[in-house]
Amino acid sequence: MLQFIDSPDNTIALKISGAIKGQELDSIMDRFDAIMERHDKAHIFVETQGVSSLELASLPHYFSRAMPLFAKLNRFGRVAVVADQAWIRVGTRIESALLPFISYRVFEPEDRDEALAWVITGNEVEAA
Repeated sequence: MLQFIDSPDNTIALKISGAIKGQELDSIMDRFDAIMERHDKAHIFVETQGVSSLELASLPHYFSRAMPLFAKLNRFGRVAVVADQAWIRVGTRIESALLPFISYRVFEPEDRDEALAWVITGNEVEAA
């Protein structure tokens, strides 16, 4: 299930749980593309809860949409990931290490409000 969270116009904030479907990935990309068209920097807040699977058939289409973003990595601002599953937190930390010029933070669920505030305001917080 995908739920967008109210956030400033330069921020995509979402909560995702259960099985991730192709149409959800498209909705995320549509919203992110719109933010990138309007702003020099885009910030991202992702809260995951009990992610159980990813629709593999949708990945080639998703990757074709995501690949052009590699040319725009300098336009990524703050990225916060709140995850209740360790494998997602570890994966996010690996991604962060591969993209050191993007400001990533990984949070436990109890620090969700702090994570969202950091993405929106840019005020430093200590990552979990």
